[in-house]
Amino acid sequence: MTNDVFIHPTAIVESNCIGKGTRIRAFTHVMKEVEIGEICNIGEHCFLESGVVVGAHSTIKNGNMLWEGIILEEGVFLGPQVCFTNDMYPRSPRLPQAGKRYRNRAWLLSTRVEQGASIGAGAVLLPGLTISAFAMVGAGAVVTSDVPAHALVTGNPARVKKWVCRCGNPLLFKQSSAVCKECGETFAEAENGVERTG
Repeated sequence: MTNDVFIHPTAIVESNCIGKGTRIRAFTHVMKEVEIGEICNIGEHCFLESGVVVGAHSTIKNGNMLWEGIILEEGVFLGPQVCFTNDMYPRSPRLPQAGKRYRNRAWLLSTRVEQGASIGAGAVLLPGLTISAFAMVGAGAVVTSDVPAHALVTGNPARVKKWVCRCGNPLLFKQSSAVCKECGETFAEAENGVERTG
């Protein structure tokens, strides 16, 4: 690690794969074999288990637990206390009746949060999902299926309520097209959601 990485004195950082300019706050534990990109901010009281990948320019707010198989691409935002899972049918591996199931990694279901996506405080994500690029998951949502790019999903189970721009501004569609009032990007309705046109 280089001198421009900030690690709070109370943090436990066992990984050597921490990108330039990243800040790791108080009482956070980063295990071996975690990869964190450049210019990330990892909040207080977080836990990153071995096998987690965090892309550059990502923000992880306080109280997040990221388990093996969680992959955050570049520029992801996690609000406080997002609940990730990685096993659809969990049992204690120490339970004799379940021990055989955990002899290999077949149980492990990876979740991928793609570039620029945001997940609100207290959201719950079932394992094995993809949160597509620039999607937004509302606070407290329970996500049970993949989320399309640029979708804003809320509720339990989470459903698409709106579409959002890369800057995060909601899009208002008229005659199958929209212009972001914040940044001017343009979008068109597509078969499985929306696509950016300019």
